[in-house]
Amino acid sequence: MRLFDILRAALILAVLAAAVEMLSRAEHLEGRAEAVDGDTLDIAGTHIRLSGIDAPELRQTCEQEGRAWRCGEAARAALEEALAGGTVSCRAEKRDKYRRPLALCTVSGTDLAALMVREGLAVAYLGHAYQSEEATARAARRGLWAGSFQRPADYRAEHPRGP
Repeated sequence: MRLFDILRAALILAVLAAAVEMLSRAEHLEGRAEAVDGDTLDIAGTHIRLSGIDAPELRQTCEQEGRAWRCGEAARAALEEALAGGTVSCRAEKRDKYRRPLALCTVSGTDLAALMVREGLAVAYLGHAYQSEEATARAARRGLWAGSFQRPADYRAEHPRGP
């Protein structure tokens, strides 16, 4: 019985150590921010990617009523407008392939990613987060959903970044 107690205690300590490590990895970034594009912002020189969404690329165009419109620029402008609302607070738990923090960011309590998807200027990405916001935008034919568009991931695949 004594060996079992020692093993159980060791397991509990290992789980606690892993939890402490995970919690200590979270980054907190706060300050005035500028929009880099529709799903990336910059706080004091650190580019931060909004987690759970994908916005059109800056040069990407979409179509509405038979005419092209600069949906990538529109997404960036909408994020810039939202950022003007005050101090941005971001919590990042991991990084993307470009080593940018992937974060949940808010301004005055408003989730910026949810706002972008709800306005139809970004799509829900990798997971179930923001699916209801996307459904709302789609039903209202808001932003990207007012016409036709290529999903940002598909656009990037067809237009890879240069070296």
